[in-house]
Amino acid sequence: QVQLVASGGRLVQAGESLRLSCVVSGLNFNMYSVGWFRQSPGKEREFVAAIIGSDDNLESGDAVKGRFTISRDIEKKTEYLQMSALKPEDTAVYYCAAKFGVAAKLRGMYGFWSQGTQVTVSS
Repeated sequence: QVQLVASGGRLVQAGESLRLSCVVSGLNFNMYSVGWFRQSPGKEREFVAAIIGSDDNLESGDAVKGRFTISRDIEKKTEYLQMSALKPEDTAVYYCAAKFGVAAKLRGMYGFWSQGTQVTVSS
């Protein structure tokens, strides 16, 4: 049974940093890629970041470019979203998702999703 568990969301002040975790089980972590998405009330779920391609190329949404990075611990089957210089507009429910092969920006290409973890950034 495939399971993705996202955690780490909480209330923070603007300018602070936060790290989200995504623990993956039930699939071959080496053959799947993980992407991060977020959704704010009244908005569509949007792409946040993913490592795309074999050269560890970080792709991220325009809104988070330069502030969010990704790392991966293969032994722990965990991927991390490191967020820095957080802004109130980063407030959202964050999700991780897995797909076979190379990561992508399109949420429809992901077959497995975590529950959400709430990140709230106060001004």
